[in-house]
Amino acid sequence: MPRPWTTVDRVDTSEGPLELRQRGPKDFVIAIGGRVLMSSTAVRTERAVAEAACSRVAGVPAPRVLIGGLGMGFTLRAALDALPATARVTVVEMNPVVERWCRGPLASMTDDALNDPRTTLVMGDVAAVIAGTRPPLQWHAIVLDLYEGPHAATQTIDDPFYGPSALTQSRRALLPGGVLAVWSEDPDPAFEQRLSTVGFTTERLPPPQSGPRHVVYLAKAPGGPGTKGAGDKGGPGTKGAGDRGGRGTKGAGDKGGGSAGGGLGAGRGAKARRR
Repeated sequence: MPRPWTTVDRVDTSEGPLELRQRGPKDFVIAIGGRVLMSSTAVRTERAVAEAACSRVAGVPAPRVLIGGLGMGFTLRAALDALPATARVTVVEMNPVVERWCRGPLASMTDDALNDPRTTLVMGDVAAVIAGTRPPLQWHAIVLDLYEGPHAATQTIDDPFYGPSALTQSRRALLPGGVLAVWSEDPDPAFEQRLSTVGFTTERLPPPQSGPRHVVYLAKAPGGPGTKGAGDKGGPGTKGAGDRGGRGTKGAGDKGGGSAGGGLGAGRGAKARRR
């Protein structure tokens, strides 16, 4: 029989109680309103989206990377592991309790990633941070690993992460040739078209392992080495599917079930992700 879950900490939010639960030394989940957002035992996609972005800035002497949402810290840990000692990683998180968990009971799971000297934590909305980015302090990479990816059926044209204006803001917040990495529940051709329309060249990456089918989009901003400059928009890629489960779930534990995903708080709701 599986061991029962113990509630380590709990705070009230507009979406219901936000809870950190534990049933073993390394077995944690974050849940909101009874829905599991993410699990410490299934973090392949958190790592995959960060690794995909960081692989494209390899060779940059001092890369600057922005991550939307802290979650359990696994996306941050994967980015730090892939980046040089000269890198700077900024994580944006809305909910102070998530920081407390990552500095407390979850710290050993990520080798205390928040205390890495390359890490800066900003409390706030990642969409606002992106919109407020100005030259010359743009990013080499932006990682959006939110609980709800792009999905035309439920999002409006002014969506603060995936709408045309938001994607234009992300492109402007990137240095020439910089990359935007986005997790999505499913392939979304309309999202691919929006990325292309605002000037990104886009790939849809294959999964790191077999498992539930989700997508990692890697969108390259115009300019940079080996490109044709600002007019080179490219087109949406179709290089396979990612690794996360069906819509409304986070796959076989990769982020938990329900609609409130795994990175708590960088901009919509509690990450309770729309971070």
